[in-house]
Amino acid sequence: MSSQSLKKEQIIRLIQKTWDTPYILVKNHIARKKFSLPEYHHSDGIGTKGIYHWQKKTFKNAVLDALAMNLNDLLIMGARPYAVVDHLLIPRDDKEIILEIIKHLSQECRKRNIAISGGEMSYHNNLEGIDLSITMLGFVEKPRENKFRTGDILIGLGSNGLHSNGFTKIREIFGKTYYPEFTTPTFIYFDTIFPLIRKFNIHGMVHVTGGAFTKLKDFLVKADIEIRRNHKLKPQKIFKELYKKNISDKEMYRIFNCGIGFILSAYPKEAIRILHQIRDFKADVIGEVIPGNRRVKIRSAFSNKKIIF
Repeated sequence: MSSQSLKKEQIIRLIQKTWDTPYILVKNHIARKKFSLPEYHHSDGIGTKGIYHWQKKTFKNAVLDALAMNLNDLLIMGARPYAVVDHLLIPRDDKEIILEIIKHLSQECRKRNIAISGGEMSYHNNLEGIDLSITMLGFVEKPRENKFRTGDILIGLGSNGLHSNGFTKIREIFGKTYYPEFTTPTFIYFDTIFPLIRKFNIHGMVHVTGGAFTKLKDFLVKADIEIRRNHKLKPQKIFKELYKKNISDKEMYRIFNCGIGFILSAYPKEAIRILHQIRDFKADVIGEVIPGNRRVKIRSAFSNKKIIF
């Protein structure tokens, strides 16, 4: 058997290791669900960040990024993931790299009982980096409305830096200059927060990704959000470097997470109880939900200016 054929067999075996879970069984490439519940499906990928992952060969981090972008958004809907379909674009046909990517994807999926139920690999010699996109399928045991309610307290969960958004802007500003933060993987909040959905009455949740803090507007009805600056979730050094490049306060909070990767809300007593349960991430009360007209008001951590979206 040739080296290429051997690696192909290894890739197939890694995928097959994910096929028998409590939620789905894949046999002869046919998936059979073991449940009958409402479903939520989501697709996302690593985008421009894949250029840095390719350059630095940080392929495990690329997998974590792709999973985080989907798991964190399934969390908002209270959906438990059961299967993924992946699409890997790569600049050249390199079975070693593909094997490494699938190895990490298989390991992370097996940890969470997620089956890799399908996928596609494409070679594009005009690409500067990899692009790993995932469609994630989840089921919802108890459908929930995701709305921030007047009187809620906002709990922020700290990011570890840039996560996976704003990299087109990053390349525009920094050019070929590289910082280690460019390949640090996005935090996966799902594993910590999903168990809390059953224990507590969480009203609203947002994964601070594309569109950053403007996304909060989508989950407001006759209410405003106020985010203060007197909390412990401060922007990391990389955000301060960006701010020095003449990006406005408003633009910073429109593009980047600025140190806050995930936000959830609940009534005050419930929010304090939730806060005491979050141990895997830095977390703090960052603001509140007040009567209003779907505005997001932020006191900038960079200048103390007030931003309104």
